[in-house]
Order: sequence, then structure tokens, then C-alpha cells
Amino acid sequence: MWRWQYVSSRQLDGFRQYKYNAVDTSPLSVYIMQPIWNKIIKIVPLWVAPNVLTFSGFVMILVNYFLISSYDWDYTASGTSPGLVPTWVWLFSAFTTFCAYALDSIDGKHARRTQSSTPLGELFDHGLDSWATSIFVLSFFSVCSRDNGKSGISVYTMYIYLSIVLFNFMCSHWEKYNTGVLFLPWGYDISQVVLIAAYLVTGSVGVEVWHKPLVFGFYITDALVILLVGFSLFLSFPQTLYNIYRAHLKKTLKNNSLYEGLLPLVSPLLLFMLLTVWVALSPVDILAKQPRLFLWMVGVAFSNVICKVIICQMSSTQPELFHWFLFPLALVVYAAISGLLGWMEEAVLAVFTVLVTAAHVHYGVCVGRQLSEHLNIYIFSLKKRVQE
Repeated sequence: MWRWQYVSSRQLDGFRQYKYNAVDTSPLSVYIMQPIWNKIIKIVPLWVAPNVLTFSGFVMILVNYFLISSYDWDYTASGTSPGLVPTWVWLFSAFTTFCAYALDSIDGKHARRTQSSTPLGELFDHGLDSWATSIFVLSFFSVCSRDNGKSGISVYTMYIYLSIVLFNFMCSHWEKYNTGVLFLPWGYDISQVVLIAAYLVTGSVGVEVWHKPLVFGFYITDALVILLVGFSLFLSFPQTLYNIYRAHLKKTLKNNSLYEGLLPLVSPLLLFMLLTVWVALSPVDILAKQPRLFLWMVGVAFSNVICKVIICQMSSTQPELFHWFLFPLALVVYAAISGLLGWMEEAVLAVFTVLVTAAHVHYGVCVGRQLSEHLNIYIFSLKKRVQE
């Protein structure tokens, strides 16, 4: 069951040739956070495998998400005064978010420190990041709360907000697929600091702070959404296009044709088109009925799609034109919007979400096992495998 061969022999050979190449120009990262990480890394024992740090951070993100979900399943708990989520939960959220941020920032440093940097470590890191990106956002929505007519944000705004964040993540790896260089996005460090600050403020003064308008009737949550959209459309995406254009001028692009360069975008864009059709045309208004379940499914499906792009980028191979998730999703969307599902639409969403999540976990475990055996290493240990 756990030995499915998701990675082709050609891709495995490509991983052998892979070299990590990244550029970090974020002032927040370079001048403030990196000195902090350089101090924290010194307390990590040398016998700890870097992937243990990576996975520990991801587990903390999951624990925080499910804890918040237990108090606020439908994103309404923060819409009352006082909020229904205990203060200690918000403070715990700040703690786990900082720890996950720190562990994600020092795992690569620790790998170089222990001379254990491998393509598997980078794939493990970025693969979990592709999933954690959505979980961070879904947890933060509990701070904002769902629109109650006076404050909060609508579930449709949540969907758009999540889509933009995932679009930014996709662009970073699409950029690397074409240039061979990962230009670390400025938004990552900024978003983590904002998240931690938001949790601390909520834990300190209560959710009421998010219910008070700032200026001209705008709430803090409105300002955050505007900043996100502006940052994405007018900074991150143009920077991605500029970096690809520079690589084209220098003749260092990894892909010579326009088709090859745009290929990684096809499945993610089709994925969001299908999901948006479901949101817009659902007879039962599925996003309003089950926002947490639907948005979780969006994040998991995106993560699996982008993981395949990351594998192709690291192994210098072409991704498939249509990800297999698109076909069952298209069937479910058609059955939903045509009215075939009727009152069963929510139940089908729940079953589909469970299956997508299980498939993604299976994919991650099998890919990790396959690469660890190919590279003759263990995922969570610095020991070398004994050749059979």
C-alpha cells in the first residue's frame, strides 16, 4: 500500500543531479529574522535530522488548526463580544505559529550545519509548505470571523483570500521551474509576523479589536485583505514575471518553448476554475454551508497539484498537462451544479474531502519512501541506509 511508485525513473535520475539555488532579498528576513534564526539554530542538537524540525513545525500548525476548529468550526465564534474562543487558545496559536516559523527557517541551516542537505529534504520542506500555506490562512480566518452583518469577512472573501495566497505560492515555484532559482517571496516573513501579532493582540485585548472600524468605516480585516491583494497583484506577481524575463534576456531559461514554460500553470488554474464554478453555482450554496470543509479541500487539492510541479522542477522534467484530481473533481462539480446531488451535496463534499486528504497523505508518504530509498538515506535520521 505504501510502496506505490509515484516518481518515475527519469525523475529519480533528475534528483541525483539537482542543486539548490535560492535568493533571499527580503529586508525583514535578511536584517531581522536571519540573525534570530542563527542564534536559535545553535541550541539544536547535531544528532537531530533536519526533516524532524520540518515535520515538527508542520505538526504544530496542524495541532493549532484543529484546536481552533474545535472551538470555531463555522467561523462564527469570534463574531460575538466577547468571543467564544478562550484567550489561551489565541496565545497558544501565537506560540505554535512562531515555533513553526522558526523550525521552517532553521531546517535548511541545520541541514548545512550537519552536512546532510539532500533533494529529499528540500522536497519535504516545500511539499509541507504547500499544505501549511492554506492551513495558516484557514486558522487566521477564525480571528477575522465570518460576516455577521456588522463586521467580519464573507466566506466568499475567504475563498478569494485563500486563492490569492495559494496563487502566490504557485508563482514562486513556477518561477523556479523556469529560471532554476527560487526567489524567496517577501510575503512569507511578513505574513508570519502579522499572524503572530494578530494572535497576540487577540489574546491580549479580545476579538473586539477586529470589530471596530479604523477609518472611513473600514475594519482592520478589510485593510489586511486590501494589502494582500495589492501586495500580490502589484509586487509579487510582477516580480515573478520580471525575474523570468531577465532569465530570458540572459538566455538562462530552463525551458525553451512557451508551452513548456506555461505547462505547470494549467492544472492549478483548471483546479481553481472548477472550484470557483462549484462555489458560484452550487444549488445549496456549499461554501456558505460548509466553509471550513470546502476551504480545507481547496488547500489539500492545491498542495497535491503543486507538489507534482515541485518534483518536476527539481528533477528537470515536464509536469503532466492534467492532474488526475481534476477528473473526479469535475464529476463532483457537474453532479452538484446540475442538481443531481440534491440534499446530498454536503455529504458528498465531506466524503470527497476525506478521499482527497487520504490520497494526498498517501502520495506524500510514498514519495518520501521512494526518494529515501533511491538516495540511500532515512527521512527522519542522519544514519545511512544499509544497502540490501
